[in-house]
Amino acid sequence: MTSQSEASAGPTIESTATSRAEAPQMLAPLSPQPALRAQLGSLGFDDVRFTSVTAGPQPPLREWLAAGMQAEMHWMERTADQRLDPRLVLPGARSLIMLGVSYWSDQLPLKKPAATTPHWARYALHEDYHDTIKPALVAAGRALETLYGVGAKDYRYYVDTGPVLERSWAARAGLGFTGKNAMLISRRHGNWLFLASILTTLEFVPDAPVRNRFETRAVGLLCGKCTRCLDACPTQAFAAPGVLDARRCVSYQTIENKGVIPRELRAGIGHRIYGCDVCLEVCPWNRFAQEGRHLLLAARYDVAALSLAEILAINPTRFAEVFRRTPIKRLKWAGLLRNACVVAGNVGDRTLLPLLLNLATTHALPLVRAHAVWAVFRLGGHEALTAASTTETDPVVQAEYAAETAERSGVS
Repeated sequence: MTSQSEASAGPTIESTATSRAEAPQMLAPLSPQPALRAQLGSLGFDDVRFTSVTAGPQPPLREWLAAGMQAEMHWMERTADQRLDPRLVLPGARSLIMLGVSYWSDQLPLKKPAATTPHWARYALHEDYHDTIKPALVAAGRALETLYGVGAKDYRYYVDTGPVLERSWAARAGLGFTGKNAMLISRRHGNWLFLASILTTLEFVPDAPVRNRFETRAVGLLCGKCTRCLDACPTQAFAAPGVLDARRCVSYQTIENKGVIPRELRAGIGHRIYGCDVCLEVCPWNRFAQEGRHLLLAARYDVAALSLAEILAINPTRFAEVFRRTPIKRLKWAGLLRNACVVAGNVGDRTLLPLLLNLATTHALPLVRAHAVWAVFRLGGHEALTAASTTETDPVVQAEYAAETAERSGVS
């Protein structure tokens, strides 16, 4: 599950080229020129595909939203109409150019992690891909202006931040197919693609989607009978093949959820301090994943070397220094400490108790104190919290003490 943030406003560079809306209507779709594919590839995109905005059936977005599976991601509800009809995002839109950037690397994981090492989603071990890919999208827009004489009003680009269902459109364009893990799976890049899109009023001849000569289905087209991703999910977040319930997803809980992580999900989070790659890692299609060129990525593998103790002791200044320019920065200091407490409660390392006790009794934020209390109880240090439990006044933290007391008393 990838992160969402505020939508990009699209190109900000003014162009003196004639707008397509002002230009004569073309009588036939443009063939995606080899020159355009080559130019976009030279900018660092590892895959380039084209699709029509009117092609194919709509994904079941409204049903998913009606079931509440978006959790607190309310922007999905606010922009549902635009996500289902790109012409509401860009009037006159005819085509989408779908772009893939592979972040697969044989260097990850760097080494076999220790039993107490926190695990980070692979994509997080880079500078924020929103920032590093955007300049290439700006250049891609200029390429459209140069090659086709359009203006800046005739296209809009996004990298995982706009009202665009990137995975659905990428599947429609043949960039890959939708797996049972709800991810786009590429036959060339496995599960490891960042997706970007350019919505344009230009009408290109669409590329063909991935096909199976024996059957046609929207989910798991080339998965066969494999259910490894569904079976491996540590919190049973899949309501059905291809249907992810964000409320149970480790990625959602450790990144998008800004509040208390539900107690019943914490054990399933395990060592995962930011995001989760389980349903991606187990996919057999990753055997064919090719090393990306990484022209639009900047590795931050040093993050993986941080110990759990270092993270539990981190202060706001150090947090800003270490995670500057990475996607982890949007989690903020309190969010990272919250996640670190959950991981600490799962790893079973009692040497972490002094750090956790300090957070549980002195940290200014109730969110951190609450999860530190949970971790302390997991590690058997609850007696040291006796005094703090009687003086705690915040209802969120009090609820943790009450739940632990009930649990130890055998009260459901």
